[in-house]
Amino acid sequence: MAERDHIVRVCSQSDVAQGAAKAFAVGDQMLAVYNLDGTFYITDDECTHASASLADGMIEGDVIECCMHFGAFHIPTGKVMQPPCETPLRTYAVVIRDGDVFVDLARNAAGDPQ
Repeated sequence: MAERDHIVRVCSQSDVAQGAAKAFAVGDQMLAVYNLDGTFYITDDECTHASASLADGMIEGDVIECCMHFGAFHIPTGKVMQPPCETPLRTYAVVIRDGDVFVDLARNAAGDPQ
């Protein structure tokens, strides 16, 4: 896969307020973009426990709590922080260019291939 095929613009940095999350459609996927003190993170938007948008959840520090059953994930790594969630959240590498937020669909937040 060529780089241009898997690095996709998601939004402008100004579209996501500091300390907030917002969901965006990228192709047929819904992704959540988080702005934590000016650092951007991207995960799948759907909770791994139930069909709920994580962008509608509560952020505390670097943890997102699902609004449906209150399971929680560590935003930078996708690690489960609180049951009833058991499956980690998929994360994506973020690229910032000229004030825009891009997602690398081929790499996780740690930079490893998906």
